[in-house]
Amino acid sequence: MPTTKPWLVIVNPTAGIGLAERDWPKIKKLLEAAGFLMECHITTHPFHAIELARDLVQEKGFTYIIAVGGDGTLNEVVNGIFKQTRYETSDITLGMITVGTGNDWGRMYDFPMKYEKAINILKHQTCFLQDVGKVKYRYDTEDKSRYFINMAGMGYDALVAKKTNLMKSKGKGGTMAYLFNLITGLFQYQHTHLHIKIDDKEVLNEKVFSLSVGICKYNGGGMMQLPNAIPDDGLFDVTVIKKTSKFTVIKNIKNLYDGSFINLPEVETFTGKKIAITSIPPHSIFLETDGESLGNSPLDFEIVPKAVKLIVHKKAIKRLDSVRKKTLNFYSA
Repeated sequence: MPTTKPWLVIVNPTAGIGLAERDWPKIKKLLEAAGFLMECHITTHPFHAIELARDLVQEKGFTYIIAVGGDGTLNEVVNGIFKQTRYETSDITLGMITVGTGNDWGRMYDFPMKYEKAINILKHQTCFLQDVGKVKYRYDTEDKSRYFINMAGMGYDALVAKKTNLMKSKGKGGTMAYLFNLITGLFQYQHTHLHIKIDDKEVLNEKVFSLSVGICKYNGGGMMQLPNAIPDDGLFDVTVIKKTSKFTVIKNIKNLYDGSFINLPEVETFTGKKIAITSIPPHSIFLETDGESLGNSPLDFEIVPKAVKLIVHKKAIKRLDSVRKKTLNFYSA
C-alpha cells in the first residue's frame, strides 16, 4: 500500500508531445483508486518542475514525489530536490510515471509504459539509491551547473538533441524524429578538438565526433551509449567516438541500440569520478543532459554517489545484482 503521507505529484503536460496533458485525468483516477493521497501541480513553463519540487519540499515538507512526464521532467524534479535544504536528498522518495518520448531512464529499470503497471510499482515502493551527476558549464558568458540522473551528451549527440527539442516545441518528436536528426545532423556537424581529463589524468587530446558521460545505459530513445554503466557504483561511464566518417556513422546506427558500437576502433570507453573537458578555441562543444539542451564547454563533471532514492521495478534490482556479481567475479579471477 502507498504511504499514508501525502505525495507531491508534478505533471508536465507537454511530455510525450502533449500525451501527458491528454492522459492526466486517467492517471489521476488510477492513482486515487490505488489509495494515493496527493497534492497535484501542473507545470506551465520550462524549469517550472524545478521550482515546484524545491519550493514545495522546502515549505510543505513533502518527502514523497511522483514525476509524471519524460526524462526531462524527472531531471527537473531531481534538480529541485537538490536545490531544497530541508532534507538530505536521499531522504526524499521519488517515483515516476513515464509519459515522455524517450523514456531512457525508465528503460534502465524496466519501467512499464502502461500506467496501471507503473502505479503498481509505485505502490510497492522498491527503492534504489542511485548516483547523480553534476556538470558545470558555460551559458553565454555565465558559469552554470546542473544535476542529471541519466546521461549527458556532447558534440554530435548534443546537436541531435537540440534539433529534436526544436521539433518537439513545434509538436513533433519521438524516436523517429531523433533518427531523422541523427542523419541530417551529419551534414551540419564539425568535429571538435578536445582535451579530456578523468580523475586529473589526461586520457584524450584529439578531434572528437561525439561524447557521452553518464550513470545509466540509454539515451536517444533506446540507444545504448553506455552499455557497461552501473547506476550505483560511484563512477561515471564515458564513451568517446573520435573523428570518423559520415559513412561509418550511418553504417553503425543499428549497433548503437545493442551497445556493440563501442568495439569500433574509433571508440574509447572510460570510467571515473571527475571529468574535465575543454575545447580548442574558437570552437566549443555543446551539452545536453537527460535530453535537455543546456550550454557549452568548458565542462566539469562530478559524481554524487547514491544521492537520490528512486522507486524502481523489482526485477531491475535483481538484474543489477547479477551484473555486479559477474563484474566482481571477473576482476577477482
